[in-house]
Amino acid sequence: MSHPAANSQPVAFSPSVERIDEDEQKVFADLDQTLSKIREKTFEDSGHARRSVHAKAHGVLRARLSVLSGLPDTLAQGLFAQAGEYDVLMRFSTNPGDVLHDKVSVPRGLAVKVFGVPGERLAGSEGDVTQNFVFADAPAFSAPTAKKFLANLKPLAATTDVAEGAKKALSATMRVAERVVEAFGGESSTLISMGGHPMTHVLGASFYSGAALRYGRYIAKFALVPVSAELAALADQEVDLDDRPDGLREEVVSFARSHRMEWELRVQLCTDLESMPIEDASVPWPEDQSPYVAVARIVAEPQAAWSEAIQKVSEDGMFFSPWRGLAAHQPLGNVMRSRKAAYEQSARFRAERNGTPVTEPADLSTFPL
Repeated sequence: MSHPAANSQPVAFSPSVERIDEDEQKVFADLDQTLSKIREKTFEDSGHARRSVHAKAHGVLRARLSVLSGLPDTLAQGLFAQAGEYDVLMRFSTNPGDVLHDKVSVPRGLAVKVFGVPGERLAGSEGDVTQNFVFADAPAFSAPTAKKFLANLKPLAATTDVAEGAKKALSATMRVAERVVEAFGGESSTLISMGGHPMTHVLGASFYSGAALRYGRYIAKFALVPVSAELAALADQEVDLDDRPDGLREEVVSFARSHRMEWELRVQLCTDLESMPIEDASVPWPEDQSPYVAVARIVAEPQAAWSEAIQKVSEDGMFFSPWRGLAAHQPLGNVMRSRKAAYEQSARFRAERNGTPVTEPADLSTFPL
């Protein structure tokens, strides 16, 4: 298999590529306070503690990741330094902190946990043997920094206890508004985050890290793209969600039961810090300067994507954080730095309120089939 090279030499990683603002820790504290309000409200309403964001899962898959052989030196970094195979867990979700009817159509997420990964660890992850990635179905983050994300999150957090019927109506309005924006050649991340996301099949989406990570000696963004024919055919396929509050999950479960699914894991190397900024996560990196290139494949055989047992383990017993992994894949930039404490706090909250330990598993031996 050939591996097309980027047009320019990739930028070497150095701690100097990050720029930490003086008020960063205060912003992170304010962000956690806002996320905490969402957690507390959903716990008060349901009696069960959930994630602050991406609370609703649409399916969880067991899979295998195969690192491609023959990667050039610039791509043979970190987890991908040599060919190998690893067990993987994939959790598909949508981004609100409350569990809503799927007609409230919002951006989708995918969290990936790779098991049995050797190597130097990130601080706080020293005892782990996993590499976590978190993705969303857009090539860039919805805000440049945690401060701007916080400004966008506050009005959304205020809707946590709004009646679901009102949220459905808002979502429909936002979808109409987004179509108008798109008709003029644009796209509004604000409209989409408010409920303007198309009502499409979750498994047909391509997912992106949005923000940057260290890639061994270099810097990269990641993407996960469906490549098996029947899976790729789901891209942009609309799903009828009328009277189906969990319609997205039903579609994932039905498809996964009878299909072999295959994705490419791709990386986009940073070749220019001006056009590919680290601290502004809202900027898509130009693919004509540095294309996404495959470094691994993930394959999931037909399986049950949801059950009470899967729900108990994945929703109450584990969490996904990009800060649980190799030092060679250190999350970079303000948005990524904000996730470290936020994800840990969310996990602690669920563990304390639900009385269930939230741990980083070493393998899939105890995960339900």
